[in-house]
Amino acid sequence: MLKEERQRIILSEVELHNRVLLTDLSERLEVSIDTVRRDVKELDAEEKLRKVHGGAVSLGFVGPAAASPNTYALEEKRSIAEKAVGMLRDGSVIFIDGGTTCLELARALPENLQLTCFTLSLPVALQLLAKPRVEVILIGGKVSREAQIATGASAVHALSQIRVDYGFIGTGYVDALHGLTEFDWEVVQVKKSVIEASRKVVLLSISEKLNSQHRYRTCDISAINTLITELPADHNRLNPFREREIRIL
Repeated sequence: MLKEERQRIILSEVELHNRVLLTDLSERLEVSIDTVRRDVKELDAEEKLRKVHGGAVSLGFVGPAAASPNTYALEEKRSIAEKAVGMLRDGSVIFIDGGTTCLELARALPENLQLTCFTLSLPVALQLLAKPRVEVILIGGKVSREAQIATGASAVHALSQIRVDYGFIGTGYVDALHGLTEFDWEVVQVKKSVIEASRKVVLLSISEKLNSQHRYRTCDISAINTLITELPADHNRLNPFREREIRIL
C-alpha cells in the first residue's frame, strides 16, 4: 500500500472516530507501528491531525469549545442536534456527553429553553454557559487532555448520585448486535454510569459509525431508548436497530 493511501485511511479513521490508537491503525493497515507512527507524525506536521501519546486525534476534537471548520461531518452533526432539541421541554433535567456531536447539541439549545444540564465535558459546559436559562452542573474528576472530559472514580461516584430525564451520549462505535463499544476503558466506565443515571438514554451518532465495534463494551444496544442519526428515520440502514425496538429519529 502506498504511503498516500495509508495516510488517507488514517485521516478517515481519525475523522470518523475522533481518537484512534496506533496499534489499531497498524492492524487496519497491516503495517508496523513504526510505519504508522511516521505517517501520523507527517500528518501532524501538515496540521491534518494531532499526534498524541499512543495515537492521534482529529483537529476538530481538540479544543472544540469554539465552532471549528475542522469538525468532521459538521452538517450531519448539526442535523442530529436539531432532532435532539425537539425532544426537550422546559424544566427537563438532562445530561450531555462529550464529543463533537454532543457539543453541537449544546450549541443548538434555544435561548428561551429552561433546563438543568449535567455534563462531564469542559467544552460542553462552556457552551452551555452562553444559554441564559440553562443551569449548568459540571461533574468533576480526572480530566482527559484529548477528550476534555472528566473520568475516574470521582466522576463515576458523582453520576451515581443523580437521576436525569434524558442522557444524551455519543460513542466511538455502535452495532445492533454488539452494542456500544470504545477503546478507552475509563471512558466506558463513565458512560456506564451515565446510562445508569438516565431515565432514557439517547444515542447521537452519525451513520458512518453504524455497524462498527471495538474491544470494550459500554452497553448492549437494548440500553438505548432512542437513536438519532442524520438519516431519515425510515432509512433501511436503520432497520437492524428498529428491529431491536429502539425509537429512531
